[in-house]
Amino acid sequence: MALKRKTAETEHDHLETQAKRSKKGFSVGPANLPDGTHRRKVQKIKQDLIRKAKVKKSYSKVKEREPINTKPSIYPSTPPPEEPSASLELHPERQAMLDEPEPAPREQKDMQQQLPRQRKPPRPKAVPFRKEALLAQQRKEENEKRQKEFEELNRQRQVKIDERERFRKAMAKARSGGRDGQRKLGRESKVLLEKVQRMVGS
Repeated sequence: MALKRKTAETEHDHLETQAKRSKKGFSVGPANLPDGTHRRKVQKIKQDLIRKAKVKKSYSKVKEREPINTKPSIYPSTPPPEEPSASLELHPERQAMLDEPEPAPREQKDMQQQLPRQRKPPRPKAVPFRKEALLAQQRKEENEKRQKEFEELNRQRQVKIDERERFRKAMAKARSGGRDGQRKLGRESKVLLEKVQRMVGS
């Protein structure tokens, strides 16, 4: 089949449709991603690409506006000023030191004796973690104090328990009947007297 000959109208229509067709934006990653980390990552990449393209475009515009400068030569066009060469003359202070007569060795010893050596006081050794060490020491002391109090309370409690047990046994012995079944009042009176003395004393 032969190709149709293009007329001016068909060419004109073809150009219009191309002009009307809107530019489609570019896509990064799949189009149907759900909201989440992957989609945000893709959007971030796209925004970054757009930003870089804009910067590149603006840079090219600026470059077109400004005339292109050739690279500056690394060799200076004018020679640097020559520095004055080092002279063989001595510095005035050094010359004055050399001109002074040397002191006798005895004078040097006297001068050394006159100036007593002053030693710097030794620096205290740096203790690493000083605050932590102090806190640990305080905690240790508090724990020891609590332990002593606990032991003292236990000892007092044990003394009271032993005393009650002794009193109970003594009363049981006094209440048990003698040969004829009567209570032993002498023993019972001693135990009761101790009980009264304890109550009055405390």
